[in-house]
Amino acid sequence: MSITSTPTSSSAATAKTVLDAAFPSGLGAFVDGRVVTGSGESITLTAAATGEPFATYADPGAEGAHAILESSTAGAKVWGGLNGFERAAILRNVSRAVEQHAEELAILESATTGKPIRDARVEAAKVAEMFGYYAGWADKLTGQTIPVPGNWHTYTERVPWGVVVAITPWNAPMFTAGWNSAAPLAAGNAVIIKPSEFTPASSVRLAQIAHQAGLPAGVFNVAAGLGQTVGAALTTDRRVGKVSFIGSVPTGRRVAVAAAQAGIPALLELGGKSANIVFADADLDRAADGAISAIFSGAGQSCVAGSRLLVERSVHARFVELVAAKAARLRVGDPLSADTEVGPIITAQQFATVTTLIEAGMNDGGRRVTGAALPESLAGSALAGGHWVMPTLLDGVTPANRLETTEVFGPVVGADAFDTEADAIARANNTSFGLAGAVWTSDVSRAHHIAREVKAGTFWINSYKTIHVAVPFGGFGDSGHGRSSGPGVLDEYTQAKAIWVPTRAAGSPFPSLSY
Repeated sequence: MSITSTPTSSSAATAKTVLDAAFPSGLGAFVDGRVVTGSGESITLTAAATGEPFATYADPGAEGAHAILESSTAGAKVWGGLNGFERAAILRNVSRAVEQHAEELAILESATTGKPIRDARVEAAKVAEMFGYYAGWADKLTGQTIPVPGNWHTYTERVPWGVVVAITPWNAPMFTAGWNSAAPLAAGNAVIIKPSEFTPASSVRLAQIAHQAGLPAGVFNVAAGLGQTVGAALTTDRRVGKVSFIGSVPTGRRVAVAAAQAGIPALLELGGKSANIVFADADLDRAADGAISAIFSGAGQSCVAGSRLLVERSVHARFVELVAAKAARLRVGDPLSADTEVGPIITAQQFATVTTLIEAGMNDGGRRVTGAALPESLAGSALAGGHWVMPTLLDGVTPANRLETTEVFGPVVGADAFDTEADAIARANNTSFGLAGAVWTSDVSRAHHIAREVKAGTFWINSYKTIHVAVPFGGFGDSGHGRSSGPGVLDEYTQAKAIWVPTRAAGSPFPSLSY
């Protein structure tokens, strides 16, 4: 019986209790409508808020990957055999079921990943919205009639790939499981979610809820396990039609190369090093709130985090002080507390990376403006051993600083001054990434000019970090290729098939065969 009342505090014991309630027979892959425990290497789950292990589960291995693919291949035939109206009705049911289970999913996400419960609740609602949105597209996949020379009726159809494998990250497992399954399902594909081995629980439970809401067995499977075993097997098997990946640049490239060598196309959404540009004529108080949200929500564990803060020189010092003062007021604490605004870093490995990069940024000349000490509510509690990084603002992060181009993926922002509009654009584009960015100004013409000139797949004017499933999302350069949302994503998850029909009998193409 899943827990639907929020526990009073985070701990390894709490995480285990919530996990055991969701999966009484143990955590494992979700295959053919049931949770299947693996028999391979043991994987340990750790409570981010305390740094303590709270559960283990077994990797399914290559053998388990084969069973998942067998199930998904059969599921694709069943799901693809339904018409769009039938698929739409089922996806609407899934949307309603997720909405009904939203609090349970949020608690499971928060307890097992360390994500603040206030954020997990928002994301659970967004997942329900994703399935509702794409349910509306499932019965509207149309082709074209194309005029051609001669006596032909020529038209196209959109054909699903069959099985889509979606590799999702540890920072937002529930959200990305919905983001990367609703669209391919609407397009008629079966989906296999391969979540991070560190945070698989909410993805498994989401698939379970979707199956209970009417998705046929094998249509939505979850391969909970290690990347080097089950992940590698799934992304190189020719039974897979397409791969989508969200994660780091190095891993994304390896996945794309491995898939390409097997003849499988890949959609990539990778990292970012996004610039938040503030001009002197902006509403500085509102811009400071935007800068705080851009980098410190989700403890900076977001691909679109505004991790570079470029401020016009005449207001630079004042604005940095304003942001630092607001950052000091943020409530860092227990993820299961409704008051918490910033939680811990989700994995121990990432915690070490973030702390190392803060030191590197300071060694390269960055000046830490915000405090590093944990609040007494954490330092003097059972949570003191968790993966905590205080909201960090480094000023004087110049182009020579490693933090100018290195993605931190934590609550760390580097600030610097600029003199001209051209300088700001050049600095914003001084990176191999191209995922997001923003400008704060009261000059409308300037705002639109900068939005055009900054190389980013998503750009905000006088705002930051709003995305929606109805709008295309993806990046330029090292931030990946393809778009993972919006109506156009249905083209990513289908192929165009051309059909030619003669409207008049044609003569033989060879004279010798004429009568």
